[in-house]
Amino acid sequence: MTVEVGTELPVARYELSRADLATYAEASGDRNPIHLDEATARAVGLPDVIAHGMLTMGLAGTVVADWAGDPSRVLSYGTKFTAPVVVSADEPAVVEVAGTVVAVDAEAGTAEVDLVVTSAGAKVLTRARAVVRLR
Repeated sequence: MTVEVGTELPVARYELSRADLATYAEASGDRNPIHLDEATARAVGLPDVIAHGMLTMGLAGTVVADWAGDPSRVLSYGTKFTAPVVVSADEPAVVEVAGTVVAVDAEAGTAEVDLVVTSAGAKVLTRARAVVRLR
């Protein structure tokens, strides 16, 4: 695979339902009711139930790991959460992830990838960047 600055990762699109949030809550142990109960979410000022931030981050990280061909090639990955992924009862939320190589260190055999992660037209993660071992 030839990787250079400007190389784009395949865009991924994920749909998240409330059932997905319940499954993630059980697996992660994060049963905060803002992820599971609409009344609680609204009581604290949220528009509806929201996805777990780590779930959203994990979906974006999966895009990088898939592109790298092996999760162990993802040397680092970090982000900041900027907006919630709102999951209504009526339809799944859509999370879209796009990535672009912004730096290549040929000597080290690594590439830096910036990710753009959106849901409902809003950027939900910012400064989402991963470093990937290329060889």
